[in-house]
Amino acid sequence: MKVQGVILDIDGTLVLSNDAHAQAWVEGFATYGYDVPFDKVRPLIGMGGDHVIPAMVPELNDEDGDGKAVSQKRRELMVNRFAPTLSPTQGARDLILKMQEAGLKLIIATSASSQELSPLLKAAQVDDLLDEATTSSDADASKPAPDIVEAALKKMQMEPNQVVMIADTPYDIESASKAGVGVIAVRSGGFDDNQLKDAIAIYDHPADLLANYANSPLS
Repeated sequence: MKVQGVILDIDGTLVLSNDAHAQAWVEGFATYGYDVPFDKVRPLIGMGGDHVIPAMVPELNDEDGDGKAVSQKRRELMVNRFAPTLSPTQGARDLILKMQEAGLKLIIATSASSQELSPLLKAAQVDDLLDEATTSSDADASKPAPDIVEAALKKMQMEPNQVVMIADTPYDIESASKAGVGVIAVRSGGFDDNQLKDAIAIYDHPADLLANYANSPLS
C-alpha cells in the first residue's frame, strides 16, 4: 500500500538536540547531588524520562521526590537554555515541504513534553509547517512503548500499513514496530547502523532522504 502519512520524531531527526538532552540530564541530576556521566546517559536519549531516570539511579522515578525534581530541572534547562541554541538537521525543512507537496499527512510523535515541543520545532525551523503532534502527555507509557505512535495513528485516523515513521533512535524503531509501523531511520541522532538495523531504510539525514526520495519508501 502506498504511504499516505508520515509520523515524525523531532529530536535527532529534525533538530540536532540529542547531545543537549543528555547534557540537560547530567545537569538536572547534578542539581540534586547525583553524578550521572554524559556518556552513560547519551545512549538512552530517545527513551522517555520515565525510563531514563531509574536506568541512571535505580531508586528514583519521575513521579515523586528527587526523580520528579530532576525531570523538571531537565525540562527547564531544555526549554530555557538549550533549545534556543540548537540547529536543524540537514534538510529538515526541505523534506517537510517535499512531503507536504506530495500530499502526505504529517504528525509529530515525541517523548518530549508539550512544553518542550514548541521551542524544538522553532529550532528545527519547521514551527510554521507542523501543527499536529502527539507528546508524552498523549501516552500512558513513553518510547520504547508503542503508546505515542498509536496515539499518532489515532489522531491521523490511519492504519499502520498506510504510514511510515521517520526517526533516529533504536527506541523509536522499537516503539513504531510494536504499533505495526515501519521506520525510515536517519543517522543524525548519533546512533550507528547496527543499532538502527530494524529500520526499513537508513539515510544520513533528512537531506539524504530527500535526495533519494524517488527510490525511498515514501514514494
